Amino acid sequence: MNGPGLATRTKKDPVARPTLFISLKRLFPFVMAIAIWYSPVPAGLTAQAWHLFAIFATSIVSVLLGIFPLLTSTTLAVGAVVLTNTVSPAKAFAGFANSSVLLVVVAILVAHAVVKSGLGRRISLFMVSMFGGSSLGLAYSIVLTDAAIAPAFPSNTARGGVLYPIVLSVAQGSGSHPHDESRRLGGYLMFTTMASLAVSSALWMTATSANPIAMQVAREYGINVGFGKWILASSIPALSSILLLPWLIARWFPPGIGKTPEAPGLARKALADLGPLSREEWITAVAFILMVAGWIFADKLHLNVTSIAFTGLGLLLMTGVLTATDIATQGEDLSTFLWLAVLFALSTQLNELGFMGYVGQRLASYMGGLSWPITYVALVLLYVSIHYMFVSQSSQVLALLGVFLDVGIRGGVPPSLMAFSLFFASSYFSVITPQGGSQNVIFVGSGYLTQRELYRLGLLTTLFFLVMFLTVGSGWVMLVAR
Repeated sequence: MNGPGLATRTKKDPVARPTLFISLKRLFPFVMAIAIWYSPVPAGLTAQAWHLFAIFATSIVSVLLGIFPLLTSTTLAVGAVVLTNTVSPAKAFAGFANSSVLLVVVAILVAHAVVKSGLGRRISLFMVSMFGGSSLGLAYSIVLTDAAIAPAFPSNTARGGVLYPIVLSVAQGSGSHPHDESRRLGGYLMFTTMASLAVSSALWMTATSANPIAMQVAREYGINVGFGKWILASSIPALSSILLLPWLIARWFPPGIGKTPEAPGLARKALADLGPLSREEWITAVAFILMVAGWIFADKLHLNVTSIAFTGLGLLLMTGVLTATDIATQGEDLSTFLWLAVLFALSTQLNELGFMGYVGQRLASYMGGLSWPITYVALVLLYVSIHYMFVSQSSQVLALLGVFLDVGIRGGVPPSLMAFSLFFASSYFSVITPQGGSQNVIFVGSGYLTQRELYRLGLLTTLFFLVMFLTVGSGWVMLVAR
């Protein structure tokens, strides 16, 4: 019956149907995956490696083009690789038991305790009282803090776990929250810290576990590097990058808040009003200090950094600072855990199946006959670009650094120059994607930045690092590290 009620319903509540463009857009990843899957397998690769590449590459492209969110694309990808027998279930789901993945999730949960207890507000008020005259001042305080503590942390993921609750508290204490217009300040501080972790890991030999691995690979080519030689070679390009970084990111992603001359005074008054630390703040502070101390001395004491994080989380749960209900409400943390675990596992399998090494060797083989400066620049650019396919810095170092170093030396590039450029790139390329280093994911999970913003800022920042290390860095290394 075509009565008034029906007419009114049709007018006010139209059934939402995806447009033809959206439908075709969502169809594109499946067409792309099928096209790669059924194209001829390149000589030197197995069908298994090629098929995994088809699914993995399509998953990343669908995110880059804004077709699917990262969680959607990765869950479809892991389902596809198992159902097509491309990867066994045990290997496809291995990322869920990976210690680095678990460390990221636990660090995020501990950060919630810092905020909930009130300690985060106290820390944020202190930082604003000292550096809050502008958003740029806040960013510089975080970046310089990271550079100062980096040599004591052999895990940049653990260092991210230390910095994240501070950055989160400063953002929220300044009135910036995810998913609304106020998010820009938080997004600016989150990404600046991510980028800082990348370049401070290049500054200090002991700032990430990938550096000692890279040095071990280089020894096979007669290149021996110690702590002093590393810091001498990295100092000028890395420190120059650190000093420019907050200013540049503010140009690319304006925080929305400029000068705030009244903020330090207001923060000091609010800090005084808080009074002494509460029970929850004391417990959180002690747990946090114990975790930081454990992470600093983990190598010397032969402790597992993820186990230290779990112990700290357990202490917070045992004392009631965090509750099971608190954890149950953190849906975004579960989302982060799912997509990171899947990408980590699939990237690892691509490497184990020889795909990454094959790509590196094929690209490097085209360098023959070029002058050594062109060979040098091309190799560094390729080495950094390939990180789009990796979720781990260490895995790329193990798979490709030796290959690129060998090609560079054979092409006439001075060995020390080639080695140091690859060493530094193995740290700063981590910011090129949200999943380019496990430390990134802690900040990505905050919700202050969209995937599109993260990829755009990651590309711009990586290009900046490339320019700095290829120009300022190359000249400096040639001068001091012959």
